[in-house]
Amino acid sequence: MARVLTAYLKRTDVPTRPALQQAIARLPFALTLDDGYVPFETSGYLPCTLDGEDAGFDLRFAGVTERRADAGEVAMTMKWSGDPREEAAALAVGAALARDFRATVERDGAQLSSDHMLEQAKGALV
Repeated sequence: MARVLTAYLKRTDVPTRPALQQAIARLPFALTLDDGYVPFETSGYLPCTLDGEDAGFDLRFAGVTERRADAGEVAMTMKWSGDPREEAAALAVGAALARDFRATVERDGAQLSSDHMLEQAKGALV
């Protein structure tokens, strides 16, 4: 399974850091995004803390090709290494984007619901 999630959103739905952090706070994870998250500017490693431990992942913003225009204008791509905390953090962010910001989130070409991402995140931490 690829270590990447892609969230497709309308440009106007891409959240600010405070809005995204609030959405994450409603999930069953103690995840904190670093202040380095800036919509459309973050490009590379985004530090995060999950249960007091490092759980950062790579986050990049890109415009969407015409082929994906039905899913949104912006793609937020989240990649992680083999660390399960990084995977859980990326999945939690994806779940928050889907639940609160109308994102369509895909992994390996399959669309995931926020509940499915939360299940996968919990599974990564077991």
